[in-house]
Amino acid sequence: MHISNFFQAGGVVMFPLLFFSVLAVGLIMERITFWVKLSGRQNRVVREFLNFYRQNNVVSALDHLQKNSDLPIARIFLAALELEELTPEEFRLALESEAQAEIPLLKRFQNIFDTIIGLAPLLGLLGTVLGLIASFASLDIGDIGRTKTSGVTSGISEALVSTASGLVVAIITLFFANTFRGLYLRQFAWIQEYAGQLELLYRRQYERSK
Repeated sequence: MHISNFFQAGGVVMFPLLFFSVLAVGLIMERITFWVKLSGRQNRVVREFLNFYRQNNVVSALDHLQKNSDLPIARIFLAALELEELTPEEFRLALESEAQAEIPLLKRFQNIFDTIIGLAPLLGLLGTVLGLIASFASLDIGDIGRTKTSGVTSGISEALVSTASGLVVAIITLFFANTFRGLYLRQFAWIQEYAGQLELLYRRQYERSK
């Protein structure tokens, strides 16, 4: 079926479904780029930073973080380390507050994905209802079995195409949204793990300085 005929068969709901599908593809590509960039550099950067910090080379450690300040965990560590004369408890609170501030970036577009997942099947269902209404409206009881059944078949086609399109958009978006949600949870757990290591190192240095 040609794309124009496909949209014609699906009815008016195909236009918002097209908008949702284009929007979902664009946001999915942005999130894929974000997570590939993050996973490719962040582990190496944090390990190198912790090695500097263990050796009490704080200047090199901070310089290393500043060069990679586009990474969420680098910004978290920098924000806490740049505060002066913190107790270990205050340092832990600073790490936790900065980690919370980075959550919106890690969960970016999740609400939009959820909206598309919820609305796309409903739009498909609306197309189904409109198609069935068109079918029944064009149905002539006295003409059943004769040649004037094009309205019925086109209405049924609209119902099936719109439903299938809505489900396809929702299923694809749901797959990627759940993948990104899993990556966010894994990333947040990873941030907590390395923040705990930094907190322990900070506590040891703080106790030595007393």
